[in-house]
Parts: sequence; structure tokens; C-alpha cells
Amino acid sequence: MTTPIGRDLMAGPPPTHLPADPASDALAGGESPTEVVRRSPASPVAWAALAEQAVAADADAVTVYAYARVGYHRSLDMLRRNGWKGHGPVPWEHEPNRGFLTCLALLAKAARSIGETDEWERCRDFLRDSSPTAYAELLGDA
Repeated sequence: MTTPIGRDLMAGPPPTHLPADPASDALAGGESPTEVVRRSPASPVAWAALAEQAVAADADAVTVYAYARVGYHRSLDMLRRNGWKGHGPVPWEHEPNRGFLTCLALLAKAARSIGETDEWERCRDFLRDSSPTAYAELLGDA
């Protein structure tokens, strides 16, 4: 069934496209993720950068899990404010979505490494359902 404007109602919700995250510019300019998070605590991109920094520093998986979980929850708030109804595509190709998708992938990996199997599976599946491209890019053969 299609609507008068041609949208297939059986195809599911439209993709969610988050707005640009101002923290991206600060991070691209070389500011530390910790400072950017302090200034922009609602920024998924900043939390993703902090979690990635923890991974690169070989920090304890619990630390990575905590950073990624905060970013994931801040992302859910932002997604809902932008029309997301709890499911549907969040394309990797739209750069502002990458903070959320990165947090979700890092949360999945950290959950698996601390033995939180249910959370690993839920986050892995959520990532694959949200963006097959992000799943391939961030989890690959995980």
C-alpha cells in the first residue's frame, strides 16, 4: 500500500538523521575528548571519542563500557527528539549519526568483554538493525 505521496507504509519508519554535533568540530580541532565532554555532556560524538580514547589507551573494559553507555543513552535522548520511535534505520552514511552508532558498537564490544552476553547480543543486533553499514564497519566479524 502506498500513500498519495508514494511512501510505502509497509516499508517501516523513515531513516533518522541526527543534526550536526558541534562537538565534532572541537574534536577535529584537536581538543581532548575529556574537555569536550565537560563542555558538551549531551554529545554522543564526545562520549564516543572518550570511549575510543580509552580503548586506544588499553583501559579497563569497565571504563570503556561506562563511557559508551553514557554516550548510548545520550544518543537515545537525541534520537527520540529527532523523531525516532524506538526502531528503524539510523544510517552510518549520515555523519552526525556516527556518534550514536560508534557508542552502540563500543558498548557491545565492552559488554562482551566483561561477560555481559545478553547486552552484547542486544547491542550487536540493534546496531545491525539500525545500520548494516555501521555493523560491517564497526563490528565486522566480531
